[in-house]
Amino acid sequence: MQERRKANRRELASKLVVKRLDGGRQEDVEIEIVDVSKSGIGFRCGQLLGIGTVYEAFLRIWTQEVIHAFLEIVRIEKKNEGFHYGAIFIGMPATDASRIEVYDTVETLKQGR
Repeated sequence: MQERRKANRRELASKLVVKRLDGGRQEDVEIEIVDVSKSGIGFRCGQLLGIGTVYEAFLRIWTQEVIHAFLEIVRIEKKNEGFHYGAIFIGMPATDASRIEVYDTVETLKQGR
């Protein structure tokens, strides 16, 4: 499979709640983040979410801060334990993207030691 990521991805032990924005059901969905970059996230979820659909998200990062973001689902893969998703951030402020990028830089430096 060809790598299409624009930025390095890091694991992030966190959970978030997403809400569908296109007038569909307003149901909170808990997901488990597998990896995160300044441009998007990979996550697992037991529920089927719609590809191309935009969701509102509240992402708790390693500093315990919460980033309010909008995600567009771009990839879905069915697994035994549920669904694996890839999503890109839509309109994320540069300050929030920088927080994720700083985390990536710190982790890269740690691994280089």
